Amino acid sequence: MNVLLIGGGGREHALAWKISESSLLTKLYCTPGNPGIFEIAEDAGIGLSGVEIVQFCREKKIGLVVIGPDKEVADGLADTLCNAHIPVFGPSRKASRLEWSKGFAKEFMERHGIPTARYARFKSEQKDEAWRYLAAQDFPVVIKADGLAAGKGVTVATDNDTAFGALDEIFNGKFGDAGAEVVIEDFLKGEEASVFAICDGKKFVTLAPAQDHKRAFDNDEGKNTGGMGSYAPAPLVTPDVLKKVEERIIAPVLKGMVEEGAPFIGCLFVGLMIDGGEPSVVEFNARFGDPETQSVLTVFKGDFLRLLHSAALKNLDAYWIQNPAEGVACTVVLASKGYPDNFERGFPITGLQNALSENIRIFHAGTALQDDKLVTNGGRVLGVTAKAETLEGAILEAYSAVNK
Repeated sequence: MNVLLIGGGGREHALAWKISESSLLTKLYCTPGNPGIFEIAEDAGIGLSGVEIVQFCREKKIGLVVIGPDKEVADGLADTLCNAHIPVFGPSRKASRLEWSKGFAKEFMERHGIPTARYARFKSEQKDEAWRYLAAQDFPVVIKADGLAAGKGVTVATDNDTAFGALDEIFNGKFGDAGAEVVIEDFLKGEEASVFAICDGKKFVTLAPAQDHKRAFDNDEGKNTGGMGSYAPAPLVTPDVLKKVEERIIAPVLKGMVEEGAPFIGCLFVGLMIDGGEPSVVEFNARFGDPETQSVLTVFKGDFLRLLHSAALKNLDAYWIQNPAEGVACTVVLASKGYPDNFERGFPITGLQNALSENIRIFHAGTALQDDKLVTNGGRVLGVTAKAETLEGAILEAYSAVNK
């Protein structure tokens, strides 16, 4: 089977690597890709418009398209491919509303009895109401831009200045159209974790639970970013907690989406807060998370392409999972100085071959080739992933590789 992968970050490098291991694969193409991905996939050489992608799929007899990034999911690329009768792993625009509208997601959970924090939703013309509501809340409080903001549209505010500053930034256009509405939520106590569910519209299977780390510097001292590291499986998500997540959250989501005329086919990312063994939803994403995917797929054992293909054909087959969590993986993200704010590009990257070993994989994110030399080309540049028998071992191996 020929496969086309959409995207060019660390998540897509991990997806490309796992797909490339499948005996079902004939040829893997990717767009826009990155230098790491192009070591295992061929550059499709096309843009991201639906028309170009459909034409390419017909010419190359693509048997499955896998969509990585949130933007292409939210723009309805899956709808375009479905209308052209091309199998696709990725949800429709309507189903992906769980991610691209936080307000919709909160109302959906309320309708279907899914545990989440108390909230209020305000449009930009309701700024005065939002101010009054916020003034009456206890701290900490969570303020979110309603739409997609590359993982940076959320503020956990512990005081007035931070809270009202965040609200002002959203309503004054810092996140563009994503800030046309704002969601103000109660702060959930507990510890965060993530669960990925591979869904065919009605059935699902879960992969290894993960935990990611958002702040730029060690000891949670930097700004919130798109994610600076992850590990899987997360011991916080015990078998009992996972059962609750599956029964109280994932199953009702799939049932509710069918009832609302938008069956969810793809990866449902459930961002959780777990307090005393009780899970609540912090957020949904309608695609694989980054950098969690790098860790989750490193411990996955099975035929990942066949699993995704069966889900895309609405006939999910869990047979293709041998073990969702073999060993423990830890990913450390190397980012450009200044990220998530302003940073420079074009610095040479050296030492990759020295760092690689049997237990180390390096996933490219913000990299490029300049005169045949690898250079930095983004905020998050590399994800260094180590696999070991224990979390402590994986952390030590990951940082040892980082130092090289």
